[in-house]
Amino acid sequence: MAMAVACNAGLRAATHHRVVSRRGPAPVQASFRQDATRFAKAAGVSIATLGLALSANAAAVKLGTDGGGLVFDPAEVTIKAGESVTWTNNAGFPHNIVFDEDAIPSGENADKLSHEDYLNAKGETVSTTFKTAGTYEYYCEPHQGAGMAGKVIVQ
Repeated sequence: MAMAVACNAGLRAATHHRVVSRRGPAPVQASFRQDATRFAKAAGVSIATLGLALSANAAAVKLGTDGGGLVFDPAEVTIKAGESVTWTNNAGFPHNIVFDEDAIPSGENADKLSHEDYLNAKGETVSTTFKTAGTYEYYCEPHQGAGMAGKVIVQ
């Protein structure tokens, strides 16, 4: 930025001196540097968040196959204690996830593990976290007669 400053020295005629002020790099360079820094920080946070999400949700199961089959896809998943399974409504709905009280580890509550409310739209999800090692068998109540059943093995 440049500005003119008037000076008056005694009887001499007024003269103008030019004063130039510089305040660091050009704004475009500073903006680019700031944008790059913000992007790098955001990318790091996103990657860290994704890592946590993937470790917490160890398995994904589709409710109904892409071709419309009335099965859990995959029908069996294996996870570690403390991890979760996420079920996503895919095709042939409505669906739900009901755990068989006679086919889960002793001390677990089938009602608390189950998601008995129907999923009625494609893309709806529910998740369950498993804390106790063992085998957990479940089924879809509306399609149990069609053989829609699954299994979670927790190590």
